[in-house]
Amino acid sequence: MAISAADVKKLRDATGAGPLECKKALEDTGGDFGRAEKLLKEKGLAAVEKRSGRATNEGKIFVRVDPESGLGGAAVLVELASETDFVARNPEFLELGARLAALILEKGHTEPVEELSSQVTELATKIRENMSLKRLKVIKAAANEYLSSYIHGDGAIGVVVKLAAGDAGAFAHEEVRALAFNLALHIAAFNPMALDRDGIGKEYIAEQEGIFLKQMEGDEKMLAMREAKPEQFEKILQGKVNKHLQEICLLQQHYVKDEKLTVEKVLADTGRKAGSELRIADYAYFKVGE
Repeated sequence: MAISAADVKKLRDATGAGPLECKKALEDTGGDFGRAEKLLKEKGLAAVEKRSGRATNEGKIFVRVDPESGLGGAAVLVELASETDFVARNPEFLELGARLAALILEKGHTEPVEELSSQVTELATKIRENMSLKRLKVIKAAANEYLSSYIHGDGAIGVVVKLAAGDAGAFAHEEVRALAFNLALHIAAFNPMALDRDGIGKEYIAEQEGIFLKQMEGDEKMLAMREAKPEQFEKILQGKVNKHLQEICLLQQHYVKDEKLTVEKVLADTGRKAGSELRIADYAYFKVGE
């Protein structure tokens, strides 16, 4: 039977397959559009299965905050991974990421369940490139907590920050809302290991202390000091450890908008102006490929 160009186009729009593949599928199924579509999808799924072992180190980070006011509600970070940056810029890929983020909050998902992964597989079948819902994180906020987010580098990095106040009225202040956004920007720039020293494992601190000790032992002046003034030597060693912890702990880091101030100091100053104590209740940082 004759296969019209209109039929081929219709099948292409539905499956994303090439024109010759669509024409052959229609010929093989006697012009049955439904069977032809199924045939192409099966072939596409098989192609994706063959690619399943290929690395998905590209992709995008998607963020959604509901409600948009940022007060209460929830926020989600999603990493949708692909093989190539070309696919990560595909409009259908971008639409899928946004749709998944919305669905996660709507349905209350906290992990990549079948309802989500099946949609990823469907697009991977159509595009014929391996992709995956790599990870997601949901952060929920109470009535006195405010959620803000930041996306950097066209989706390369995504951050969500949850700011808590003793009085929810503090979030009516533009300066407080701006601080929440700038904290998300700060985290994207500096990627702190933890909120404060309490969040750093004792093993890590001991490891860093050992590294600094080895460095100091390689300096003859430091060795002489250890012999003559062991207390001074120990003070310098602990100073190095503390300086490193200040660099990796969010509250002690120099604020991205004013490096003369620490994040902790900016929080306190802004809270005083707003008439309420402010604290960072939670945050999450996603980077593509990590």
